Amino acid sequence: MLLSEHEERQRRFKLALRAAIPILVLTSLVLYTLFFNQGSITLTPLIVALLTGVTFVAVYFIYFLIDLSVKESLIDQTTQGFNTRSFVKKLQRYKGEPKTLVLLIIRNLSTINEHYSVEEVDQLLYDIVHKLDATFREHHFHNALIARRYGAEFLVALPQKDCNIDKLLKTFIQKHRKVNQIEIDYAFAAICNVSNEIEKDVRFLKNSISMQEKYTSNDVPSTLIDAKQLSEIEHDVIKALEHKQLELSFRPLLETSSNCVKIYEAAVKLKSPSQGHIAPRVYLPIINRLGKGRLYDTILFEHILSLLPLIDDDIAISFNLSPFSLRDESFQDNFFKKLQQSNIHPQRLIIELYERKTHHNLSGYLKTLEQFRINGVRIAIDNFGSSNASMEYMKHFRFDMVQFDRDYVTKLEEPNTQAMLHSLIQMAKELHITTIAKWVDNNKQKQQLISLGIDYLQGFGIGKIITEQQLIQQYNQRKDP
Repeated sequence: MLLSEHEERQRRFKLALRAAIPILVLTSLVLYTLFFNQGSITLTPLIVALLTGVTFVAVYFIYFLIDLSVKESLIDQTTQGFNTRSFVKKLQRYKGEPKTLVLLIIRNLSTINEHYSVEEVDQLLYDIVHKLDATFREHHFHNALIARRYGAEFLVALPQKDCNIDKLLKTFIQKHRKVNQIEIDYAFAAICNVSNEIEKDVRFLKNSISMQEKYTSNDVPSTLIDAKQLSEIEHDVIKALEHKQLELSFRPLLETSSNCVKIYEAAVKLKSPSQGHIAPRVYLPIINRLGKGRLYDTILFEHILSLLPLIDDDIAISFNLSPFSLRDESFQDNFFKKLQQSNIHPQRLIIELYERKTHHNLSGYLKTLEQFRINGVRIAIDNFGSSNASMEYMKHFRFDMVQFDRDYVTKLEEPNTQAMLHSLIQMAKELHITTIAKWVDNNKQKQQLISLGIDYLQGFGIGKIITEQQLIQQYNQRKDP
């Protein structure tokens, strides 16, 4: 039995006692007054009215408490786990530190809802929660709080920190990838030393899961985060933005036709007095949660503009900007104003986009992107071929560049992958779109990609990452007097 079910039964039993005891006392007093005290009773209109009143009060009082019981239920009716409100209250009353908070998401629940009945989906959610509880009990977590937050989100709170939570949940996912013959796509993240701001921690966990989808398996941040350390990092992120402390490094892109480097891709970290530097997979969820995404993108753009005059005019820099910033009119106005004031040729700027889902107002968004292209700025779509969204964008918008998903390079030996990449390259050539293959680690991959007709190559097999100072020293146009 779930802890929530056990506590709900206790609550209802106590509520029943609260209802029964006053009624029994009231009934006893009435019976004593009418029967035992007088010895005999005559059903006069007054006595009938009294008995009717007692009966009404008893029934009304019971109905009132039953209705109150339903409204104040601790549990989610579908899964029998805690509901969100009772979960938060329980978590705030937890004694002892540290605590661990886990967010488990069923990513394909919307697809499941489309193909199965309501009863089957409800049973699925019920079974997942109970299997999750059984897993924790097997590992001696008998007081795990499990709640259903939204349809596809489950929160788990443990009264202690467990460094093996990552392994435990991965084992659970591997074991229960199929429940009731329905395949489940899970994702999770965990945070320890939970703060009093539960919603803040949950938002960070959701952002952390989103970042996991963006990075490769080797780059994915740890799924267990320390909330106290996170608070310190958050403070450093805010300070870094206030003082515009960015640390840029640059990956060279080799043009296969000239065998020369014409483009550098910028990688950004934030400077931190306590951490040294903070990686994007750590600071981006914080920036997004704080609503400072447009501020960050503005600082990065201005930094790139200040750098370009210091290097050769034929060198372009590609960098990532959030689609949310690009859709913002004030950001657009500031972008074009700064660009015009800089006298930088727009072709030297390449904006990289990574979209997992198609924007709901696709036509409006593509008109926005077209404004950047009209003004000479090049637009590249990153991780091309990794999602349906990238193909959907390609159908309606002519990008300047496409950067193929890493699987097309790392799995180049597979016949299917090679055939698909060949087709995509040919499609891009027919549309006059420049093609880029990243993650090129050896000469064999390089030669294979060149033979397929790729335009640019990037990776450890092409050139080392260089610092901003090294870039300036290598391509500095300024002449000493």
